[in-house]
Amino acid sequence: MVIARKARTAGRGALAVAAGLLLATSALAADPIKIGLVAALSGPSAQSGEAITQGLTIAIDEINAQGGVLGRPLALVKRDDESSPPKGATAARELIYDEKVAAIFGGLDTPVSLAIVPIANKEHVPYMGVWAAGTPITRNGAKENYAFRVSAVDVMVDEALLKYAQKHGAKKPGLILINNPWGESNEKGLREEAQKLGITLAGVEKFEDRDVDVTPQLTRLKNAGADALILVANAAPGAQMMKSRERMGWKVPVISHWGVSGGRFPELAGPTAGDVVFVQTYSFFGDQKPAGKKVLAELAKKYSVKGPEGVISPVGVADAYDAMHLLALAIKKAGSTKGDAIRTALHQIDEYPGLIKTYHKPFSAQNQDALGPDDYIFVRYEGTKIVPVH
Repeated sequence: MVIARKARTAGRGALAVAAGLLLATSALAADPIKIGLVAALSGPSAQSGEAITQGLTIAIDEINAQGGVLGRPLALVKRDDESSPPKGATAARELIYDEKVAAIFGGLDTPVSLAIVPIANKEHVPYMGVWAAGTPITRNGAKENYAFRVSAVDVMVDEALLKYAQKHGAKKPGLILINNPWGESNEKGLREEAQKLGITLAGVEKFEDRDVDVTPQLTRLKNAGADALILVANAAPGAQMMKSRERMGWKVPVISHWGVSGGRFPELAGPTAGDVVFVQTYSFFGDQKPAGKKVLAELAKKYSVKGPEGVISPVGVADAYDAMHLLALAIKKAGSTKGDAIRTALHQIDEYPGLIKTYHKPFSAQNQDALGPDDYIFVRYEGTKIVPVH
């Protein structure tokens, strides 16, 4: 009898331990996979961070509705970089060391991304760029490179900008560039592409992020015979350039990188905002494939967006949406949230039918940029709407 009671007690104890282990395992499996975002969530470029957040959130909600990844839900953890490289670097360290994120998504500003990428490479945490186009972000020379991107790349955008200018009659464009690493990246690319295309540049002028008068620089370009302006700047400084152009009464065409779409450019630039033609990777106008219709429906439901004209910064929404799905696919393929395994799995993705396009082997060890020149379109502001240029 004593032996039987002891056996029953031991059995119950074993069952309790097993049940406890099962509960612990289930709880662990249900722990979210944290995905970090470091972007401008305040200040003049906050619209870009909002757009990226929308794209990521819609994708994450879709993934979680299908059971998450590896049986775990995804959870977005955001940090505001305020467009400041030091703050971006601090935020990235916090996400890596404290939040234990599986990957970090980046925002609008190339200087911030360039501050984060060395940290990501050192700590073996995948970094996914969805807006900043600086060429060295992904082409950074690291032996083990953890920087990936679903976005434009300066060296390719520079070619597209000059070809657009040439196609529309410009023979001697002038460059007006923001004076920071992003501007430097584009100056190098634009000079090289101009030489390849046989284009003579009227000149290269730079201005500061907080300059309120760019008339001297524009005057020099005008006197040098510039018949078009190639603009590289974010919304606030780009708007000041346009105001200076307006004060001069100079009607020269302006062809811009996409920084002007990351903030309140129409409001800040005023009546001439619509004169700027700029590059994007996606438009919600026109006939939409199923993915486009689905994203528009979710934008309406979650953010009260009324049609394509209500989408703030389409590039931020679209790039982030596709990039999140590609990352989730890689985590699933890797069967792990370890950075090394995710990096390898990103290189192994064969095909993904995304919003921007159907991706075929989007990443490789030789090229960690998923989009190319064929994926760029040109658009302009019509009021506050971003509409394609026909």
